Amino acid sequence: MLQRIYGTAFWTAPELAAHLNQLEEAKKRDHRVVGKQLDLFMMHPYSPGAVFWTERGTAIYNTLNDFIRERQRADFREVKTPLLYNKALWETSGHWGKYRENMFLVLDKETNEHNVSLKPMNCPSHYLLYQSKKHSYRDLPLRYVTFDVLHRNEVTGALSGLTRVRQFQQDDCHVFLRADQIKDEVAFLVRFILGYYETFGLTARLKFATRPPQRIGSDATWDLAESSLREALEATGYEYELKPGDGAFYGPKIDFDVLDSIGRPWQLGTIQLDYENPERFDLTYTGEDNTAHRPVIIHRAVSGSLERFIAILIEHYAGAFPVWLAPEQVRVLPISQDLDAAAKEITARLSAAGVRAHCDDRNETLNYRIREGEVMKVPYMAVVGKREAEQGTLAIRSRGAGSKQDIVPIGDFIARVTDEIKTRV
Repeated sequence: MLQRIYGTAFWTAPELAAHLNQLEEAKKRDHRVVGKQLDLFMMHPYSPGAVFWTERGTAIYNTLNDFIRERQRADFREVKTPLLYNKALWETSGHWGKYRENMFLVLDKETNEHNVSLKPMNCPSHYLLYQSKKHSYRDLPLRYVTFDVLHRNEVTGALSGLTRVRQFQQDDCHVFLRADQIKDEVAFLVRFILGYYETFGLTARLKFATRPPQRIGSDATWDLAESSLREALEATGYEYELKPGDGAFYGPKIDFDVLDSIGRPWQLGTIQLDYENPERFDLTYTGEDNTAHRPVIIHRAVSGSLERFIAILIEHYAGAFPVWLAPEQVRVLPISQDLDAAAKEITARLSAAGVRAHCDDRNETLNYRIREGEVMKVPYMAVVGKREAEQGTLAIRSRGAGSKQDIVPIGDFIARVTDEIKTRV
């Protein structure tokens, strides 16, 4: 019997020690463990590869969507498109021949064939939207962005927490533009993506991926696409690595490998240049010369799958989310039951100010409730005693500060928390 054995070697003892430390840190930060501890999500065998988000996990999910919507509000057009499509769409796009085994097929009762599918990506639906109207060169670049749910038929054995799922959401964007706009658009998108990561303290390495063995389109078109994207990437001034043969089947791409707080790389964002699908879908715009021209398409994702991005953030922060992203930002703790009404009034004031606040007035000891708040990694615990209720103050315990308490006027504390949420510190 033969058995495959894998080994890892290091030049120095400190490098080995750093690797072992990273493994230990990764184990402690495992999003499947931390996510359960913080009550963020669950999975169920009745729906393998799909996520059940609790109210706490949904708060993070919605906050991330709101954040990228805010960043995209001025320059992008948000759209929604159907989930089910006839195979004719996927035959036109090339996915039926290249990707069908990864698609969830649906039986068409009229033909008794599996010729309908849930969409595994948004690209073709955006082409149909673009195709439905006439466009001028003045309209471009036109950026369609969507948050639709996608489905991919991953084998059960490959499913893993939030990082490999069957149902997921992408912050997906398709830019329709003129060829002479590629350089400026790539620079804009690279800045957009890197700026988004900086909010979370994430850094990224850029990689340029070229034509894969299995692809559509002629070598001449690929030559043009690769030279155009490489030139645009080099114009940004950012360093990059080459990934030969790792492009999408319709075009070359720039991938963003993000490094988390313990130095692990995660492939997240992408910018893909596509000359093929404008031909396949006969997409046009009216040029300055009043004749029809082909646009170019850029496919852009920032987080990739939102599910996977949340998994990365759970492990990046080890569950200790910054205040703006934390599912529970403030926990209000009355010392005794006669202070419950005062604590609930303070909680209501926090909630009215847009703070995710919860009043823990259970009939448990204060120390027990504080310990539980620490386990749940709540950024702030606001203790209400008789003196605080009389003076309009709070005894604030900040996450990670141990037993230290700061006595702060209620209004000042609300202003502090809302400022941290607004500035996303």
